[in-house]
Amino acid sequence: MLNDIKKIIKNNNGMSLIEILIALTLMGIAGTFVAGKVYENLQEGQVSATKIQIRALADRLTEFRRDCNFLPATDQGLDALIEKPTGGRECKRYAPGGYIKDGKIPMDPWDGEYIYESDGKTYVIKSLGADNAEGGEGADADLSSKDK
Repeated sequence: MLNDIKKIIKNNNGMSLIEILIALTLMGIAGTFVAGKVYENLQEGQVSATKIQIRALADRLTEFRRDCNFLPATDQGLDALIEKPTGGRECKRYAPGGYIKDGKIPMDPWDGEYIYESDGKTYVIKSLGADNAEGGEGADADLSSKDK
């Protein structure tokens, strides 16, 4: 047995072409699996980030309603959270500096704008997802403040 181990150690032959190809194929398969998982986790993270941003915007709208006793109209949009609306109903107790710290409405993780619709009493904040089009499934699905 010890002689067999010595023979293996002393063997100066390199790997055959077949062995190299098999090793490269296995590494390629493993790399494809890992890359697929990374992409899948990225998509899940973007969906989660969108839901968090929608909740944060909803919280700012709640503050706006508390101060103004109404919600911004659809045409005033989410911009009413960063700048006092001039058209429509007037808010007499608008927070100095607005309701969003950095003064910018965030874009969704796919660089799309959030869609805001309101009748003054209720609202919907929506992202069109990765495809930036109505409908879709998975990462392409629309996300809305109505979703729980």
